[in-house]
Amino acid sequence: MPIETSSLDMVRSRSLAALVQTEIERLILAGELIAGEKLNENALAIRLGISRGPVRESFRTLEEMGLVRLEKNRGVFVREISAEEAAELYDVRAALDRIVGRQLALHVTADQLQRLRTLVDQMDDAAKRGDVDAYHPMNVQLHECMVEFAGNRKLAVIYRRLVNELTLFRRNTLAHFEAMAVSNTEHHAILDAIASGDAATAGEAMQNHILASGERTQRALQLYFDPERRGDAA
Repeated sequence: MPIETSSLDMVRSRSLAALVQTEIERLILAGELIAGEKLNENALAIRLGISRGPVRESFRTLEEMGLVRLEKNRGVFVREISAEEAAELYDVRAALDRIVGRQLALHVTADQLQRLRTLVDQMDDAAKRGDVDAYHPMNVQLHECMVEFAGNRKLAVIYRRLVNELTLFRRNTLAHFEAMAVSNTEHHAILDAIASGDAATAGEAMQNHILASGERTQRALQLYFDPERRGDAA
């Protein structure tokens, strides 16, 4: 029995909206659309070469993902994450990372571990160059790989939303204050703990890394808004 034209149109519309959502998500996470910025439905439709309908539909999905906020009679804005909310997000993410570390220590394969080590070595090179633009996406990729290799799909869904929200916070204010070398030293220690097969140590190492990252980010935020304190930051 042939599919009705209206049904095909619905499928095409949903598929296009999903593609639009993915592209706007990329623009937000890449920092091309910044936190607090108002999103112009018509301008995005023109930019993407489509009608306004899929853009409007994608906004609802992006709101559910925590990347935009819809304000009645005002429009759609890229979400801004406060320091207080970021601290809460880091606490939750640290708890999830503890689970990831334990699972990896118990189940990671040799090939998976080598992929993680190769990525961390590449991040060392970026840190030595002070190349934030190269380091940041590799850092995101590293943690995404860890979550994927842990094999818990429910955890992965929750984790990715947290990471997206934290990316809004960090990219808006902190990109040039990343303590890349310190963070990557912690990554090496995490991989050593995972390789040892000690689930408790690996879980603790990952949890502590996220908590330390949150503390570094909060300190950097204070310096960002109070430059006079930089001389006391050692």
